[in-house]
Amino acid sequence: MSDDVKKSRPEFRNIHIVDLMNYRMPLASVISILHRVSGLLLFLLLPFILYLLDKSLLSEESFDDFKAVASKWFVKLIILALSWAYLHHFCAGIRHLVMDVHVGLDKDSARKSAAGVFVVSLPLAALVALKLFGVF
Repeated sequence: MSDDVKKSRPEFRNIHIVDLMNYRMPLASVISILHRVSGLLLFLLLPFILYLLDKSLLSEESFDDFKAVASKWFVKLIILALSWAYLHHFCAGIRHLVMDVHVGLDKDSARKSAAGVFVVSLPLAALVALKLFGVF
């Protein structure tokens, strides 16, 4: 190849660390990262969740103790975070399953389905928060 042909082609470079502060990730990538984070959170806390379930089902006294602990505001926030993680992971998982059958892979459909995950999971998490903090 001649040098003229090589010079006329566009040159693509990696994004530098300095450019990462100004780089705006697409909504689909944010959903994908949050899907991984919520899955990791659920996986790491699964033994703790199962332990609490076991203790709450052990006896009536242990259930009353569990209710007393779960009535604290900090524990309610942890329960809300786990609820959000589950709801987001479920909704994003359905999105990924639909994309696995090659539906909605173009840029516009991916953006709409990513927005749909937020539109569904955030109000569901808000409903859980309202119920958890005793609004209804």
